[in-house]
Amino acid sequence: MTDIYNCADPAQRARGIASAAGALKSGRLVVMPTDTVYGLGADAFDSAAVGALLSAKGRARDMPVGVLVGSWHTIEGLVYVMPEGARELIRAFWPGALSLVVEQAPSLHWDLGDARGTVMLRMPLHPVAIELLREVGPMAVSSANISGRPPAVDVDEARSQLGDLVEVYLDAGPSAQQAASTIVDLTGATPRILRAGPVSAERIGEVLGLDPASLTA
Repeated sequence: MTDIYNCADPAQRARGIASAAGALKSGRLVVMPTDTVYGLGADAFDSAAVGALLSAKGRARDMPVGVLVGSWHTIEGLVYVMPEGARELIRAFWPGALSLVVEQAPSLHWDLGDARGTVMLRMPLHPVAIELLREVGPMAVSSANISGRPPAVDVDEARSQLGDLVEVYLDAGPSAQQAASTIVDLTGATPRILRAGPVSAERIGEVLGLDPASLTA
């Protein structure tokens, strides 16, 4: 049975976080608020749960799932080598609407799709998301929508698309940004923006000391 929790109510928020944590640890899916759009989440280290997430979205393995973390320090164990510019971007924009694609640590036993040894990481700027992430650890999270349809920016949109495929919905009202995060690929010789979003090329270029045009070339 699907449960919806109103996180504006402290008692419901506490019950919702506990229920979502239990669902994730049992291999089930949850919908959570973030600062960008609502996310569909699973335990990042449960391959069957990640497979269920991809299936729920109707998404192929060639579009791997990103990972949300609850603190800056978490990524140290997830990254093979911290690439140049990563720490500067993290200090400037995390928690926030910037996702970083990096080479993952080879020791990680997870299957996020056909990521070819990379992982996309982000720390969201949302108290409910952070509370859940600090309870359960890194989560595989994609936008809460059917692939090809607009990302859900509130819990009603998410539920209308995903329905009973999700065990727990955490409702924290409309998303602040209402746009998916900016994605920067740090695995090549130079940083490259893969998806434009709330964090502009100009702001990223300023932090990295680079011409913004070079980030989108």
